[in-house]
Amino acid sequence: MLYDSAGLTAPTPHNSTERASASMPLHKVRRIVTGHMPDGETTVIFDNTATEVLEVAGWPGAGVTELWSTDECPADLDQTHDRVRPMRHDPTPQGSLFRVVEIPPETGLAVDTDAAFEAMGTAHRPDAAAKSRHASMHRTDSVDYIVVIFGQMTMLMTDGTEVLLTPGDCVVQQGTTHAWVNRGSEPCVIAAVLIDGRRPAVLAQT
Repeated sequence: MLYDSAGLTAPTPHNSTERASASMPLHKVRRIVTGHMPDGETTVIFDNTATEVLEVAGWPGAGVTELWSTDECPADLDQTHDRVRPMRHDPTPQGSLFRVVEIPPETGLAVDTDAAFEAMGTAHRPDAAAKSRHASMHRTDSVDYIVVIFGQMTMLMTDGTEVLLTPGDCVVQQGTTHAWVNRGSEPCVIAAVLIDGRRPAVLAQT
């Protein structure tokens, strides 16, 4: 299988209109995991196409590819079994998640956010106030490290701030309510690491 420099393979055809309306396959992600052999030598224990993929119900063209997870801190570095798990939006207490997210262009797309958040298994769903800003507004009690792989995305914040993100841009989300809005013409793919965190003090008081 051939991969581009980002370790992704594009579905065929990769036309944004066809992609959103015809439930075209998500980009495939190559996943490489390293580890140790009994003698201490390092090796590659997994080199495959990630298979734990969720096509998000209620959000045509959106998907999440889970790559790895941990449930402890410090992380256990002696594991040789596959620690990927079925999609659950938030990390476990003391845990972390590594995933790739694909978001289709929003123009002309009808999204059922209740169904989408139900499919992703999150308890942090947008309330009426958040939905009034954008239907996909959400947050997690985690610090999230985001890298845009390709495409473009607009990040919305609750105070009205909008930031256009392009390939190579990096975001640190500190448990903040936000929305991802793709106003471009092609799907946007981002890589995300979520690490369990303590709820921000300003929110713990409300």
